[in-house]
Amino acid sequence: MKRIIAGLWRMIRGPLQWRVLWLSNSKYMVGVTGVVRDGEGRVLLLRHRLWPEDRPWGLPTGYAKAGEDFRDTVAREVREETGLDVEAGELVHLKSGYRLRVEVAYAAKLVGGSLKIDSFEILEATWVSPNDLPPGLQESHRLLIQGSSHG
Repeated sequence: MKRIIAGLWRMIRGPLQWRVLWLSNSKYMVGVTGVVRDGEGRVLLLRHRLWPEDRPWGLPTGYAKAGEDFRDTVAREVREETGLDVEAGELVHLKSGYRLRVEVAYAAKLVGGSLKIDSFEILEATWVSPNDLPPGLQESHRLLIQGSSHG
């Protein structure tokens, strides 16, 4: 039986194999976060409109699009939410085990642009010292800031 299945698998090659794999495996959303620092080592924090009222502060974050490099997701999300240009660097966090989500975070550095927040998603943006993080910051983001390098 295994030989027959292996033979059939080899016969269907290419796009049909990918379709079978897609249908038979779990699907996940990939949440991507950027720990963005400026030249002074300050971290970019955003007060998110759609987050819980007692924990509105956090890092720039969003979901990867199909086929998108996760570093590009960081740059896109920061640009969409703030108008700033960043360059993603080192992977600082990867966590799975959630039902439908995988979390990825990269250290990133500011490389240009001017601050103009997307008022639909973001209420406020500010640069803060990692030693002066505000109350209402997502605890997971506090840990990312404390655990990531400068860039």
